[in-house]
Amino acid sequence: MHVRSLTPTITARLADFVTHVRPRIETRTFILIGAVALLPYAADAQTRGASDLQINKITKNLISAPQFIYTGAQQYQTNQRDRWLEVEVEFSAAPEFTDELTFKYYILFNGKLLTGEVSHTNIPAGTSNRSVMYVSPRTLARFGENRPVTASSFQNIAVQIEQQGVVKAELSLVRAPAQWLATMPQVSGFVVNKNETPFASLYWGRYEQIKVPTR
Repeated sequence: MHVRSLTPTITARLADFVTHVRPRIETRTFILIGAVALLPYAADAQTRGASDLQINKITKNLISAPQFIYTGAQQYQTNQRDRWLEVEVEFSAAPEFTDELTFKYYILFNGKLLTGEVSHTNIPAGTSNRSVMYVSPRTLARFGENRPVTASSFQNIAVQIEQQGVVKAELSLVRAPAQWLATMPQVSGFVVNKNETPFASLYWGRYEQIKVPTR
């Protein structure tokens, strides 16, 4: 084989590489560099697009009513065998202050979905803000058909945070199908806020300020 006979072939392949292959490699390299350069902007967009509100944890407890000692009137002992259901929500808020948030509570108890809501005002930024709601011993006896109530009597609990009518965060205590709340009839008026219970004067600094309805 002669070197001279190979020269036209090599020249032709080199010309083809310069004309067709190299531009494609350069184009792909440019696209890759562009994609890498835009990654910080994409991450920033995801961060800004995330909700400013998040529910971190739901806790349920069966507790007795507090006992108060005072003078000047007849004293009555509370029945320490009666139990209130306390549902506490820990949540995060990113804005420095939020004017108002509405918390909607859904408690699945003995096949009945009990609901209630409370509005909080002047909520500061934080990762351990709290809201709380209660179900009275009489309500538990009514919907529990006077049977003993234990922690396992509650099939599930869900909480939604609404801001100006829009759901901003939602969490269920037990994993459940999406929109499980919408498939059940709701019973309102039996889940009450802290100001409507014997616990009203307790733990003032633990929970967010409750909005008092205007008369």
